Amino acid sequence: MINKLSIVIPSYNEGATIYRILDKVKAVRLLNDIEKEILIINDCSSDNTKESILDYITQNKDLNIKYFEHEFNKGKGAALRTGIENATGDYLIIQDADLEYDPEEYNDLLKPVLNGFADVVYGSRFMGSNPHRVLFFWHSIGNKFLTFLSNMFTNINLTDMETCYKLFRTDIIKNINLRENRFGFEPEVTAKITRIPGIRIYEVGVSYYGRTYHEGKKIGWKDGLRAIYCILKYGLLRID
Repeated sequence: MINKLSIVIPSYNEGATIYRILDKVKAVRLLNDIEKEILIINDCSSDNTKESILDYITQNKDLNIKYFEHEFNKGKGAALRTGIENATGDYLIIQDADLEYDPEEYNDLLKPVLNGFADVVYGSRFMGSNPHRVLFFWHSIGNKFLTFLSNMFTNINLTDMETCYKLFRTDIIKNINLRENRFGFEPEVTAKITRIPGIRIYEVGVSYYGRTYHEGKKIGWKDGLRAIYCILKYGLLRID
């Protein structure tokens, strides 16, 4: 039984798009009339992100939105930890503040849970027939390599470890000791979630409306190197 879904939205310099993704989150009707709790974490943005969020909250008082602000920029992983710590839903999903992923697909991730099969569901950009923007060749190779490397040490067969869309049973994710402050969150949480005895992980295909760097994409090659380090640290060496 799921009564409430916590939607955790880390945000850094997304003033131009944050209201659009919030409109999409607002518009989606969850299966079984599941309640939505929206947690927005402003990671010390230097643009008008704060003003955009607070203005949106003022104009949408009917929504259950909780706003958190970091005094200095800590990174996506740190923002996610803030959201996870404050989530009160039965399940929790991660939503980037840009427009690369479509909230209309929350229900696709919820179905394996509602049908009694899953504790964790990943939304894969590399499976299914959903729309996928054609972008960077080397990024796709890098993502697949990182997923392959992660799978080697976790002994699972994910197709997209680096995906934003990850749905967790909230009590499970709250009990995982997460350390990574930036994009290392993805390999870290994947390595640690797979260690839980009897954990049921599923994967569903999702759409991907990717951005170019000109349009605001932030992840770079240094984050790829950090991901490899995190895969070895938390996957191979199994450090907590």
